[in-house]
Amino acid sequence: MTVSARQSLDIFISQKIQKGETETEKDYTREYSTFQVRTAKPSMTEHAISSKTTLVEESKSGTKHSKRIPLALPIIDEEMKTATLAALDEKLVMGESVFKFEEEFARYCGTKYAVSTSSGTAALSISLQALGIGHGSQVVTTPFSFIATANAVLHTGADPVFADVEDFGVNLSPQKARAKITSKTRAVIPVHLYGHPAMMEDFLEISRDSGVKLVEDACQAHGAEIGGRRVGSIGDAGCFSFYPAKNMTVGGDGGMITTSNDETAAAAMSIRDCGRDKGSKYNHGRIGYTSRLNTVNAAIGRVQLRRLDVWNQARRQLASHYVRELGNVEGVTLPPSDRPGDSAVYHLLVIRTRNREKVKKHLESNGIETGVHYPVPIHLQVPYRQMFGYSEGAFPMSESLSNDVLSLPMYPTLTEAEVAVICDLVKASLKQ
Repeated sequence: MTVSARQSLDIFISQKIQKGETETEKDYTREYSTFQVRTAKPSMTEHAISSKTTLVEESKSGTKHSKRIPLALPIIDEEMKTATLAALDEKLVMGESVFKFEEEFARYCGTKYAVSTSSGTAALSISLQALGIGHGSQVVTTPFSFIATANAVLHTGADPVFADVEDFGVNLSPQKARAKITSKTRAVIPVHLYGHPAMMEDFLEISRDSGVKLVEDACQAHGAEIGGRRVGSIGDAGCFSFYPAKNMTVGGDGGMITTSNDETAAAAMSIRDCGRDKGSKYNHGRIGYTSRLNTVNAAIGRVQLRRLDVWNQARRQLASHYVRELGNVEGVTLPPSDRPGDSAVYHLLVIRTRNREKVKKHLESNGIETGVHYPVPIHLQVPYRQMFGYSEGAFPMSESLSNDVLSLPMYPTLTEAEVAVICDLVKASLKQ
């Protein structure tokens, strides 16, 4: 993609937001029939589908690929490639771009510090350890998330204790979490799942009442807001992932810890860098990890961060199109609406339907990639059954979600015309 093409892409997204994509029927047909790849390759979210994903378009050889609209489509453009090449002239590990990215991300989130890591999972584990959580501790969290949320607790030596999700949502229920707190509880991890902010005011109250730490799993919620504050700035620490399908990426795996606590930040900086003492190369005051973010990845992240707000606004607008198209469709439950003062960022557009497999099969037979996030709740994964004795029925709301949720395509360059096609196929599948 040339610089002019990148600028055209930015203009395309901005015009979508400003004009609301009031397309004519002719535009609708033209847009769908000429849909092209907007980055090198489509990306799946957390390996939602095991098969390789491609797009329907004519290749130079005239061969048609099997997918027309992917589930996720990250943007990597010439400015990001140029930034990557420039970063090769820096220190390849902990180069200048890493520290600039950390400073810019902290400023964006509204925290004093941001500490980069090699992944979102590492960010969660390191933040817990930086807060002094380890063997003998318990951490309350949700069983309905990507497994890394709970795995990160086990990596510290602590035990995850699950509480079910809200009765009418997808996030950890504050009331159910409060009921699981014991004398061994040291932290609660609410997850801003799919980009929908958790009920942080309630969790802050729990933290104050019980004296437990509050760690936000914001790995799917870059830029989401609660009462004008960005997620990641509300708890004792926030954790982000830059996996390629997230709202922003670093061109591979990466993560970030946000905090305004001096001691937490210093501990996290040490733990992610082999436990080194500040300013020393061979003195190590902690047992740490080699879990740093590479310089070239940070360089990509800096460019992506500058685009994040525009991309998130495009996601919100696309979500409103989905709601408009599917709002009155029998057999479909829409994503939860924003609470007053909240602003979701729709990392995923997730509906619920009892006819998931039928809808999924019909969409994919028509070239629309879908995903299921997540088909097996964490407590029913093999290691958790074996270690903690969990079985079906332990967390009925989470298990119900796992049976019904279906992720539809969502990314900034998706068009209203494509959303209309997807929704028409959803409606058609339910009539079969």
